Amino acid sequence: MDFDFSDDQEQLRDAVRKWVDKGYDFERRRAIVAAGGFDRSAYGELAELGLTGLYVSEDHGGMGMGPTEAMVTMEELGRGIVLEPLTQTLITSATLQTHAPAALQAAWLPRMAAGEAIVVLAHQERGARYQLNRCAALANESGGQWSVTGTKSVVAAGDQADAYVVPAMANGQLALFLVERSASGVSTQAYGTQDGARAAEVVLNKAPAQLITLNGLVALEEAVDIGIACVCAEAVGVMDKTLAITVDYMNTRKQFGVNIASFQALRHRVADMKMQLELGRSMSYYATLKLHAPAEERRRAMARAKYQLGVSMRFIGQQAVQLHGGIAVTDEYIVSHYFKKLTQLDMTFGDTLHQLGEVSARMQETAGVFA
Repeated sequence: MDFDFSDDQEQLRDAVRKWVDKGYDFERRRAIVAAGGFDRSAYGELAELGLTGLYVSEDHGGMGMGPTEAMVTMEELGRGIVLEPLTQTLITSATLQTHAPAALQAAWLPRMAAGEAIVVLAHQERGARYQLNRCAALANESGGQWSVTGTKSVVAAGDQADAYVVPAMANGQLALFLVERSASGVSTQAYGTQDGARAAEVVLNKAPAQLITLNGLVALEEAVDIGIACVCAEAVGVMDKTLAITVDYMNTRKQFGVNIASFQALRHRVADMKMQLELGRSMSYYATLKLHAPAEERRRAMARAKYQLGVSMRFIGQQAVQLHGGIAVTDEYIVSHYFKKLTQLDMTFGDTLHQLGEVSARMQETAGVFA
């Protein structure tokens, strides 16, 4: 199987990496965290690179690219632990383009591709425990107009987004709706997240909504699977940079008059970190390649990939902290921020324990060594 990237994909990777290295250094990130964890100007720079329109068709002003280009992009953004929610844009633009009526697509996709509008997925609820079919929010129709009532938790940039893609129960079945943040009945309470980004509780009280699709569970599963593939790719970038920082530190930190990189036991631990990185990378590729597979196969693949990435993230993050020593948990040193990002990504779209349960539940009768 050919795993080489095309020239266009390599050029995209190079463009994003250059922006991260030159336009999103550690000091700028620290300033964004201090200002609340989100910067419209940084998001606008992502839009100038065309990244907000990766999944948007050329008819709506986007780049019309696919999962591999998204994976390449998210790896590089992960290396810079970029705070702005591009994953959310990829999720919602793909969802609208696949499931929304033409009028709704025309109203939002061109603005999203240009970076003028930010639409995020608001699906998590207290008590749902990552179960997508558990939803307490209710949608009601009156005179051809929909309204949604409910509370959504940990909504990425929830107080900054222009609109939300919201799952709600409509006549006993899960449906997806688009709700504008400026609509009546919408209120938000923002807070910082573990990795320094911004999220919010979003409360909807009979908020006017536009129907995306009544086949909401299918659409929501697709949306979350896109999110999982993006998170896996982003995690590869974070782990890759975490390992590089750790190796650089070991080559400069001296103990007993020599660099600690010369200690065989520590070199073995770095080799184990590299092994976990490559396991994670291969499963990220696997997740990306399975995004267009049939639903059951796709869901099974995403659970497997996210589980392995969770294991790899925990191992690499913990080893990086231990190999650095006490400096690794100080806010002034960069590796602590990478560790926090890995922790946050592990919890996003289902933590390792949840994904292990998903893998187990989706095992087929033929699973096993002797199948």
